[in-house]
Amino acid sequence: MGENKPLKSPELITFGCRLNTYESEVMRGHAIASGLSDAVIVNTCAVTNEAERQARQAIRKARRDHPNSQIVVTGCAAQTNPEQFSEMPEVDRILGNLEKLEPAAFGLEKTERVQVNDIMSAEETAGHLIEGFEGRARAFLQIQNGCNHRCTFCIIPFGRGNSRSVPLGAIVDQARTLSKNGYKEFVLTGVDITAYGEDLPGAPTLGQMCRRLLAAVPEIQRLRLSSLDPVEVDDDLWRLIEHEPRLMPHLHISLQAGDDMVLKRMKRRHLRADVYEFVEKARRLRPNVVFGADIIAGFPTETEEMAANSLNLIRDCDIAYMHVFPYSARPGTPAAKMPQVPGNLRKDRAADLRAAGDKNLASFLETLVGSEQAVLVENEETGRTTHYAPVVFDFKAHPGDIINVTINKTDGKKLSASAVS
Repeated sequence: MGENKPLKSPELITFGCRLNTYESEVMRGHAIASGLSDAVIVNTCAVTNEAERQARQAIRKARRDHPNSQIVVTGCAAQTNPEQFSEMPEVDRILGNLEKLEPAAFGLEKTERVQVNDIMSAEETAGHLIEGFEGRARAFLQIQNGCNHRCTFCIIPFGRGNSRSVPLGAIVDQARTLSKNGYKEFVLTGVDITAYGEDLPGAPTLGQMCRRLLAAVPEIQRLRLSSLDPVEVDDDLWRLIEHEPRLMPHLHISLQAGDDMVLKRMKRRHLRADVYEFVEKARRLRPNVVFGADIIAGFPTETEEMAANSLNLIRDCDIAYMHVFPYSARPGTPAAKMPQVPGNLRKDRAADLRAAGDKNLASFLETLVGSEQAVLVENEETGRTTHYAPVVFDFKAHPGDIINVTINKTDGKKLSASAVS
C-alpha cells in the first residue's frame, strides 16, 4: 500500500546526465514557488532503452508510494517519445524539455496533460539562478544546451535541440550565488560543452569562458569539465590545463569508440589517432592528469577486430574512469537501421571494456597510497580527490569542505584515508 501523507516538498527523481541534475533543481524551485509541493517529478533520460525502462519503473513505484500526489514526467524521454508516458495511467502531467524550465508549467490550475513543443525552435538557453543542490557537495553550472552534430547513434539532439550557450554574465552570477552558499567545487555541464560560445556575440571559446569565470569568481576552488570532444579543445583551454591549478587534473573524453571505421559510421568528429594525440598533449602539459571516457560497446557492424581496437586504446591511453554503454538502438536514428551486433556480444564487449578500465583505475589508485591528498567531502565519511578518486575516511568530516588526508591503502576501487596528523 502507498503512503497517503502528502509530500511537503516535491520529490525529484533524476535520471541521466549532470545537466538533468541541474535542471531538476530549477524545477524544484519552480514547483515550490507555484505551490506544487505534493508532487513527484520524474526527470527522464533517453540515451538508452534501459534508461527509459527505469523511468517507467520509477513512475509506477512513485504512484504506489504516493497514490494522491501529482506525478509530473519530463526530460529527454518525455521530449522524444511523450506517447509512451501519456499511455501510463500513473502520469498526471508530461512536460517537454523547454516547458520544464518555465515557471508557468508548474501552476496548480488545470493545464494540458501533455505539454511538449518543438525543441528545435529553441534559440537560446537562459541562465536559471538556483541556490544549491539538495544532498550534493559540488555544484553543477549549466553553460550550454543542445547539440548541432548528428551522431548516427544519438537521439539527444531531438531531446535537447540545437546548441545554444549561456552568456558569461549569467554563469558568473550563478557561480557567485552558489559560492556564497558554501560550494567550493563546480562542474561545467552541457550536452556539447566544447561547442560553447559559437552562437554568442564574439564567439568566445570554452577556454576563454573558463578563464574569465575563474577571474570573476575567485571563490571557486575547484573547476571540473564534463565530457570533452578531443578535437575541439581550444588554445585557451590548453593553457588552463597547463597553468591553472584550480582546473582539476581529470579530463573526461567523449570517446564512443577506438576504431576508425566505427567512428566514421558513428559520424564522430575525431579518429583514433586524435585521441592518442589529445592524451599525450594533456599529459605533457599536466603530467599528473587522469582520464575518463564514454564508450559504446557493440555498435552496429562492429567486428572483433574493431572491438579490439577500442579495448587496446583504453589500455594504451590508461583511461581509468570508464562509462561503458552496450549499444542501444534508438528509433529514428541512422544506426538503428544498420546491421546489429547480437546482444550477448554487446554485453561481453562492454564487460571487457569495464575490466580494462577497472585495471587502469586500480593501478592509478595504487600510485596515491602514502601521499597526502586534498579531498572534497561528499558525505561524512567519503569524498573525492582532485583526480576524482573516491576516498573513504576513518573519521567524520563535514560535507562540502575540502580537507587534507593521508592515503593509507586501496582495495583497487577506492582509497582509505586518515586525517593529516
